[in-house]
Amino acid sequence: MSILIKNATIVTMNPERDILKGDLLIEKDRISRIGKLDRCAADMFIDARNQLLLPGFIQSHVHLCQVLFRGMADDLELLDWLQQRIWPLEASHDEESLYCSSLLGCAELLRGGTTSVIDMATVKHTESVFTAVKQAGIRYLGGKCLMDHGGGVPSALLDSPDQALHESLDLFQRWHNYDNGRIRYALCPRFAVSCSDNLLRQAAALARQYHIPVHTHASENRGEIELVERERGMRNVIYLDSLGLCNASLILAHCIHLDDDEIKILTASQTNIAHCPGSNLKLGSGIAPIPTLLRMGARVSLGADGAPCNNNLSMFMEMRLAALVQKPFHGPRSMPAQTVVETATLGGARAMGLEDEIGSLEEGKKADMILISLDGWHTRPRNAAGVYSQLVYQAQSSDVTAAIVDGRLLMKDGHLFSIDEEKTKNAAEASLQRVCRRAGLR
Repeated sequence: MSILIKNATIVTMNPERDILKGDLLIEKDRISRIGKLDRCAADMFIDARNQLLLPGFIQSHVHLCQVLFRGMADDLELLDWLQQRIWPLEASHDEESLYCSSLLGCAELLRGGTTSVIDMATVKHTESVFTAVKQAGIRYLGGKCLMDHGGGVPSALLDSPDQALHESLDLFQRWHNYDNGRIRYALCPRFAVSCSDNLLRQAAALARQYHIPVHTHASENRGEIELVERERGMRNVIYLDSLGLCNASLILAHCIHLDDDEIKILTASQTNIAHCPGSNLKLGSGIAPIPTLLRMGARVSLGADGAPCNNNLSMFMEMRLAALVQKPFHGPRSMPAQTVVETATLGGARAMGLEDEIGSLEEGKKADMILISLDGWHTRPRNAAGVYSQLVYQAQSSDVTAAIVDGRLLMKDGHLFSIDEEKTKNAAEASLQRVCRRAGLR
């Protein structure tokens, strides 16, 4: 299958950050040519006049398993949010409800221009998540949530370390590098509060042995940090580093409350920091010191986190918030629009370990890209601002007109080709009622 995209404004995100007027040819799963392609045959043509063509957004921290619970845990801080609402709901998932939640999330993500995610599933039924992302066509890195410890954790979410890691290894062997590498596996210990020292040490050893990325949370909430210090005798990042986890294969969500030593560890180790400004504001957790981290050379990417702590999965919302929340504290130039777009594309590619494959539009790279219309009232006049400003401050999820992953057209002009949207919406409503009854929540 070949696709020729004509007459686009191509936001390449290449090392020179070139912005070109021209065409792009996709052959199979790769970008074949970029330029003025007047005499070029293809199986499909897309006229992208008055549209931006750019790499698909890469969200480096989401919970597809929680999409079903959108709006069910408002106005709570992190530990109450988990113990009173999210953990009971996750513990009540069945195979079908988890599949519906994941598919619902993939539909929203693809419609909003996100073509790749780093996900953390829940403890049970993880096969359902992989089945959903297989169908949806989105690029995926994630795995089973690991939990064996902690107050307020439902028994259905507690595994023994041996059972948790045995199941994880089985899933890794079945799904890692599935579909020519579109789906990959990550070990996902939830966070130090709900993982014993034994489980984290075994997970670190397994990650080293099999070269598996690790995706977890740290330093999101002051109460969480106090618990970790009380139980482990040190702060979050220092503790994770003592286990050998801080490295370029670790994706660490949030990193809000850091001291100077932790910032140095994250920077020196090239740990991937997944910044989730929408979630951090809604839970009242705080604002991560992103300008400081970037200035010191840290690897920063963006994610929406879970739907119940954000209520949408829009990268446009996250980009806008990432830019705006820093300005009152660090000045109006602290997070330029171009820097924000880099975190949403190149930063996410690094976090996935795929910077040589995705995150920019360059010949030979994977054909993961989106088209964004500039015809809306909120994007006029078209030439009043640079494209990075348009993307961060003006564009919306509804402006995305096409999404392509691995050279496959998954969405065009409002129509998703890989997901039956009405069937998914109806199944999600029925699944939520079933899960809520089981959890004793309404």
